[in-house]
Amino acid sequence: MELWAVITVAAAFLQNLRSYLQRRLTGKLSVNGASFVRFIYALPFAAIYIGLIATTIELPEPDFEFFFYCLVGGVAQILATMALVASLVGSNFAVGTALSKTETLQAALFGFLLLGETLTMPMWLGVVISFVGVLMLSGLLSGKAPLKSLVSGDRGVILGLLAGTGFAISAVAFRGASLSLPEGEPMVRAAMTLVVSLVLQVSSMGSFLRFTEPHEMGRVWQQRKIGVLVGLAGACASAGWFTAMTLTQAALVRAVGQVELLFTFITAVWILRERVTSQEIIGAVLILCGILLLI
Repeated sequence: MELWAVITVAAAFLQNLRSYLQRRLTGKLSVNGASFVRFIYALPFAAIYIGLIATTIELPEPDFEFFFYCLVGGVAQILATMALVASLVGSNFAVGTALSKTETLQAALFGFLLLGETLTMPMWLGVVISFVGVLMLSGLLSGKAPLKSLVSGDRGVILGLLAGTGFAISAVAFRGASLSLPEGEPMVRAAMTLVVSLVLQVSSMGSFLRFTEPHEMGRVWQQRKIGVLVGLAGACASAGWFTAMTLTQAALVRAVGQVELLFTFITAVWILRERVTSQEIIGAVLILCGILLLI
């Protein structure tokens, strides 16, 4: 297995852990407050990470292009998160979740438009197969209600697609930021991109919360015990994502990153003892087959 794939699988596992920890904040913080936690508490760990790197390796000097890509990626990630949360409200949970996963297909498109990168036919086949697996595992292809929502183009569909677009743009932009640095190993480039992006995200989202939900900042501080764990897991996951996307195309990383759904599936079956359908099993197998084609 190639290095970028190993790093991606590890990042997906850590992201799954971060999501689990972040769910413990449900009811204690607003949606935006809980989203802000992942950025504000991850920043100190990211700063320590790049500080350790800087003690032995000289950091590359960023330029305007680097900061521009970081800004685009950071804002796109924030907006995508908001769109995803909004798409999950109501009866369209499966639709919103599944369509947000179109980020893999959209990342291939934006990778071509912004960075001039293309995928080979086997890569495209792996991406498409894994995406069909996501649709089956999420339940979008079962029953008439999800399909009706998909055809009618309702709110959940639009927001889910927008979330996928935002995540795709952010992934490609973060890769563009790393590649724009004039020199440095992939780990160094990724670390710089991570820290600068987090600074921009904390600044922008912190200002947004300060004016829209002024009391939420205090609640975020009150939840610092869980927040620190969320930040640690999130910083480690992001460092993995950014390093993998420095090594190879964002579309491939996001496609292999769908292994996170397999972790959730395994947890549901073996730990929570939940009953699964044959369609969910087929979906999990398709995701695995698609990932194997990519690596």
